[in-house]
Amino acid sequence: MQTRNGFLSHPPRVLVTGFAVLIFVGALLLMLPVSSASGQPTSFLTALFTSTSAVCVTGLVVVDTGTYWSTFGQIVIISLIQIGGLGFMTMAVLFWLILGRRVTFSERLLIQESLKVIELSGLIKLAKQVILLTLAVQLAVALLLALRFIPQLGVAKGIGFSVFHAISGFNNAGFDLFGEFRSLTQYVGDPIINFAIGIDIILGGIGFMVMADLLRYKKKKRLSLHTRLTLLVTAILLLLGYGGDFFAGI
Repeated sequence: MQTRNGFLSHPPRVLVTGFAVLIFVGALLLMLPVSSASGQPTSFLTALFTSTSAVCVTGLVVVDTGTYWSTFGQIVIISLIQIGGLGFMTMAVLFWLILGRRVTFSERLLIQESLKVIELSGLIKLAKQVILLTLAVQLAVALLLALRFIPQLGVAKGIGFSVFHAISGFNNAGFDLFGEFRSLTQYVGDPIINFAIGIDIILGGIGFMVMADLLRYKKKKRLSLHTRLTLLVTAILLLLGYGGDFFAGI
């Protein structure tokens, strides 16, 4: 017990170890024959690269996500993206709450390090908000995407594509299921897809602390310096990017 507590007293070490274990387990699952569309085992290097990219939400792939992986493999990938984007300690809070388990002080330190907050007070409440905000945004985006994907792909596949891309977009993961590395290029002129994915990426990009602060604005009547700076810089970058693309196309 002393060794375990000593290990837990070093949050960065635990977080790094946890992510390494998550990547390794993801790689093992992706190596299984059931994970590939062909039913053949995947090489360890390909599985490891894909698992690492999913957990670290880089969007880099060495095989096409939509055609190489089976439905099971795609579920593994999107699960790794969600856990990697939220942080495995935040996901642990969700399971602890479901099981009714008390969160210890050492575990609170890990959550504090994972969420990059200063104070320990209200940490579990904050973790709940992070989970609820994430699921709420992803659900709303998935519903918008379903307006296009279900008529085009059918109910089951349309829902699957909607959920996958809502999670991938929010976590800025860059993974897609359309095959041949096309991503969303076929929807370049579609206002619903562009709006839904754009908002999804922006909300995921500004971060949980900013979204939580915005939700508390009605009660507090003020925004933190971090929130104001994040919103200002985000707006400037979006306007510069839009302006650059607009004038480049003239």
